[in-house]
Amino acid sequence: MDGRGRVAQSLTGAESEAIRVEPRRAPVVSTSRALVPVRERVRPASGLDRWIARQTFLIKYCRLTRGGGVVLSLLIILGALAYGVVKGDHVDTVVAAWQDTRDALANVVGFRVTEVALSGNKHLNREEVLARAGVTGNTALVFFDVGAARTRLLADPWISDATIQKLYPDRLQITLTEREAFALWQANGRVNVIGTDGTVLEPFVSRPYMSLPFMVGRGAEKRAKAFLEVLDRYPEVRDNVLAAVLIAERRWNLRLKNGIDVRLPESGVDQALAELITLDHDKKLMSRDLVAIDLRLPDRITVRLSDAAAQARDAELKERAKAHHGGAV
Repeated sequence: MDGRGRVAQSLTGAESEAIRVEPRRAPVVSTSRALVPVRERVRPASGLDRWIARQTFLIKYCRLTRGGGVVLSLLIILGALAYGVVKGDHVDTVVAAWQDTRDALANVVGFRVTEVALSGNKHLNREEVLARAGVTGNTALVFFDVGAARTRLLADPWISDATIQKLYPDRLQITLTEREAFALWQANGRVNVIGTDGTVLEPFVSRPYMSLPFMVGRGAEKRAKAFLEVLDRYPEVRDNVLAAVLIAERRWNLRLKNGIDVRLPESGVDQALAELITLDHDKKLMSRDLVAIDLRLPDRITVRLSDAAAQARDAELKERAKAHHGGAV
């Protein structure tokens, strides 16, 4: 108890802790100025810089598994080889080497083509057919591409169709359908041998084709077959024809062996040819000294005399006129 009769209590208990107030700390003021570094002017990154930074990031943070370095090295080497092959234009050489290797492995187990049965070839010989089909002494039947071989054969103008069959383990059968030389066709100063469908087979260079019908003019090769079928119905005219000339891709002229031009109409060719034969029977029209016989009009026929025949006719008319006047006097 204190001197006044009160009980003295300690201020160090729980209650005193509850009301205890932390003294406020005075703010600390720094009197030193912080040194702020001055940033340099940064140049914008270019596309190359960004690419280098990206690759550096990948190399730095990508961890390879066991053996990954070997695989990555192989990929880089293969990529370099592929780039060199493409850039150096060696793709065909590499592909050919791969095919030879592949065929050699197949031939070891018995798939080498040892026999080729060929039929239907008349103009092309056996060696030419095999070369176009791509069949060699090292061809393996199991890897032989029938579709590609047929495409190569059909690229030859003499071949209109081709069938190729594989007969395992080591035989090929090739059946061809060839075009036949049908006519000679002249256009732009060049003469070619054509088939019945107008396909140009080869340039005219050999004598065996000299007896073929001679067609002249742009578009004549496509219309030759149909026109010659009509002409064949009139052998008296056909046998005297030297050439058939297509005019403006619309109608035909016939150049006869004696130099006469027979001008046919655009339509009604059969009727015009029949009339020409009748006139030849009656008046020997195709054997006279004429330059042209014009059958283009259905109601008339016009003929043009040669210069010599015209002069002779003029002289004859003058003689007749003198005789007529002399008799009148």
